[in-house]
Amino acid sequence: MNAISTPNAPAAIGPYSQAIVAGNTVYVSGQLPIDPSTGEFKEGCIRCKTRQSLLNIKNILAAEGLTMKNVVKVTVLLTDINDFAAVNEVYADFFEAPFPARSAFAVAALPKGAPIEIEAIAVK
Repeated sequence: MNAISTPNAPAAIGPYSQAIVAGNTVYVSGQLPIDPSTGEFKEGCIRCKTRQSLLNIKNILAAEGLTMKNVVKVTVLLTDINDFAAVNEVYADFFEAPFPARSAFAVAALPKGAPIEIEAIAVK
């Protein structure tokens, strides 16, 4: 196993890595909508926050020489499932067919009071 770490995504806020490479698989930890340049949540609506979470994933993958085309599975966690359609609008800007498999869940709460967290699995 090797850890991926980049200043182009938020530093881990606990005892975990931004991502782990195991063989040909990259496991990207859940990304909150934190702007790495400020350490704060991206301002704006859920679309802005979704975009930031996905940009964080994209930047972590780039540190390993990968793109969003390498993503095979995504998990989206939302504190308000009514945001699902807005999330899909932004999500479609980051992926193209064949789209990765995906799960989406409504959860009671996320770290730091975030409205969204997204994790991904990619294959080299």
